[in-house]
Amino acid sequence: MEQFKRISHDINIMGGKACIVGTRITVGMILMQISEGTTINDLLIEYPLLTMDDISEALRYAAWAVGTREVLHILV
Repeated sequence: MEQFKRISHDINIMGGKACIVGTRITVGMILMQISEGTTINDLLIEYPLLTMDDISEALRYAAWAVGTREVLHILV
């Protein structure tokens, strides 16, 4: 996971869900907010700990995770 320096997994933080490093903000929450119409600018205002780079990496991480699962599903 070295390609994702802003994403962490720690069983003691949000049960090990993918989070922005140093926060309890999950990748899933970011995706859900965007899917419900929240703009990136609104996210940055609502969550001052977030940066544009954090959001970009969360989106890249989600795309990677979905792509990995698709490949694994095809191989099974």
